[in-house]
Amino acid sequence: MASIKEIRIRIVSVTSTMKITSAMKMVSAAKLRKAQNAVQQMRPYAQKLGEIFDNISSGLDSVDDLVYARQRAIDKVAIVVVTSNGGLCGAFNTNVVKQAILLAKDKYPTQLELGNVHFYCIGKKGAEQLKSRGYNVTGTFNDLYTKLSYEKVAAVATSFMDKFVDGSYDSIDLVYNKFKNAASQALTAEQFLPVDVSSKSTGKASLSNDYIFEPSKEFIVKELIPKSLRIKFYRTLLESIASEHGARMTAMHKATDNAGAFLKQLKLDYNKARQASITNEILEIVSGANALKG
Repeated sequence: MASIKEIRIRIVSVTSTMKITSAMKMVSAAKLRKAQNAVQQMRPYAQKLGEIFDNISSGLDSVDDLVYARQRAIDKVAIVVVTSNGGLCGAFNTNVVKQAILLAKDKYPTQLELGNVHFYCIGKKGAEQLKSRGYNVTGTFNDLYTKLSYEKVAAVATSFMDKFVDGSYDSIDLVYNKFKNAASQALTAEQFLPVDVSSKSTGKASLSNDYIFEPSKEFIVKELIPKSLRIKFYRTLLESIASEHGARMTAMHKATDNAGAFLKQLKLDYNKARQASITNEILEIVSGANALKG
């Protein structure tokens, strides 16, 4: 058994750690409320925009003129991995990286073998993990999280859209955590480009015949696609940020609980060691008194 002094030092250390994790939990909870509100405010707009786009595009006669919807033979691929800049959020970042690697291996095995799968990382942790595993990290956008705004995100989204149009990449995918609640996130891998404008079954009858389009349906779709892509990219980051704060709050909550349980055990060990020390001292006194009597 450890000495009383060693146990006392460990008690002080664990108590200090528990205070830190408890404070981090409260900070993450406050940030989560703000991030959750941002996601909840964005979702209805993004969903309605998507419904309008799906409804209009499902009735198009031709999509040849839609540059963001052109299907090409896939040679070069970009995978955008959305993680966080900081740690202490459980398996949040590791799961996203694993999902991105799994996507590359399952969906683009030939391109991956030829070295034509390029990873772009939003967040330091994703870039660090991918580089440590030997994967090609072509670009990073870690500064997006500093005063996040739609303008900054739209500029990055536009750069990827330009890369698709000029033929730098034939397919661009997003991998991120979608926010469900404070305790859970949904790993999501979805195609960013090319846009799928084929007929979609949305569960509702198409309303395209109920409207007269001016100047034309094709023109409206051309205007909607870039806007919807930028909104989608922005929503992806909002979902990831909310998920990050939820994951960190949960991780710090568990760490605080574990520290409390460990502290309770340490105090029990300390009391046992102290009682044993007192008992030994009493025995020594009694033995010494008996020896003097003899």
